[in-house]
Amino acid sequence: MSKDTTSEHLRAELKNLADTLEEVLSTGSEKSKSELDKLRSKAQSALQETRARLSESGDRIAKTSREVVDHADVYVRENPWTSVGIGAAIGVVLGVLLTRR
Repeated sequence: MSKDTTSEHLRAELKNLADTLEEVLSTGSEKSKSELDKLRSKAQSALQETRARLSESGDRIAKTSREVVDHADVYVRENPWTSVGIGAAIGVVLGVLLTRR
């Protein structure tokens, strides 16, 4: 699944969860016990699904981060002087930007 599709799906799930919880909170005194139980069940299932999706996203982000770090480590070990040059250039740019303040 692409990142845009995943993030849109996650946003939709979070919105659904928020809407369900808002409905539970706003109509709590107006509904019968059976209706409240149905709303509570719906809210709990939405919360569990959202938690699972967030956990999957977190795991995927952690895996991707580890892969990026591993690739960067390999690149630095294979090209030490290029890496030093890139680091120095970034330091110069940051120094110029910070001294302009």
